[in-house]
Amino acid sequence: MRDVSSKFNTLRTARAAATLDVSPGTIRAIRTGNLPKADPLAVAKVAAIQAAKQTSLLIPYCHQVPLDYVGVEILLARSSIAVTTEVKAIWKTGVEMEALAAASAAALTLYDMLKIIDDTMVIRGVTLLEKTGGKSDRKGEGRGLTAAVVVVSDSVSKGSARDRSGKILRDRLTELHLRVKRVCVVPDECDRIERELVDLADRRKIDLILTTGGTGAGPRDVTPEAAAAVIDRRLPGVEEWFRGYGQDRIPTAMLSRGLAGIRGDSVIVNLPGSPRAANDAINALFPSILHVFRMMQGGGHPTRTVRPRKKRR
Repeated sequence: MRDVSSKFNTLRTARAAATLDVSPGTIRAIRTGNLPKADPLAVAKVAAIQAAKQTSLLIPYCHQVPLDYVGVEILLARSSIAVTTEVKAIWKTGVEMEALAAASAAALTLYDMLKIIDDTMVIRGVTLLEKTGGKSDRKGEGRGLTAAVVVVSDSVSKGSARDRSGKILRDRLTELHLRVKRVCVVPDECDRIERELVDLADRRKIDLILTTGGTGAGPRDVTPEAAAAVIDRRLPGVEEWFRGYGQDRIPTAMLSRGLAGIRGDSVIVNLPGSPRAANDAINALFPSILHVFRMMQGGGHPTRTVRPRKKRR
């Protein structure tokens, strides 16, 4: 099975369809109830729901998904039966296979229950109509945006240690189609961090600025204080989400003091300094955090533009 432990839960939906071609006489028999077996439509709906819930047992590489909803609609035409299924779940993986399994099971059940009166039936196809949820919905949102990485570390700035987190962030941001314009190293000194953030936001006009390191409770961990001095508006939801994501994986994530916020047209996010935390940060924050740039440009709020008073150091 594919490892999905790095993913987070989102609402996933999928719709699928199957069509069964039958004789007009079979449709008349269903409508009148003149059948040797029970009501095939009711039984097919139950079969579809059961198949959706048992998909991981039927298809080896499918994960077990706690489904929140399975809907089944069966429509009769002159010489065909159309099955449409809909599945919803708040989970880490998509539910398209559950919807397809449901549609398939419904069609097979109808075939089984009607074959005694119709040997001309054909299951014409099982098709995925749509799916939503997960990162694929927002793929490519990073195109055109610029990014910078600030590595905050006394040891790396002195050359006694090798930077690993900054490289991870640069590579992951590039994979997400952001243009990484600068990767720099500064010591754990508040004024040095502030100056770098101000330069990146105000002079270089970088869209997304990620710092890594200096977010803990150590005596030299001052990155949050430096960020607080230059940020205009906080993004507390980003901070809460990232700590919550980390807490599910590392018990000590609750000790991180990293901030997130906006300065002018730039977004600044403080990340922990470990390579694992840097990688987790990308998994947790992207692509959802990119929506902030659309919001900052007025997307979704066309009637009024709020321009807060700028706070400068």
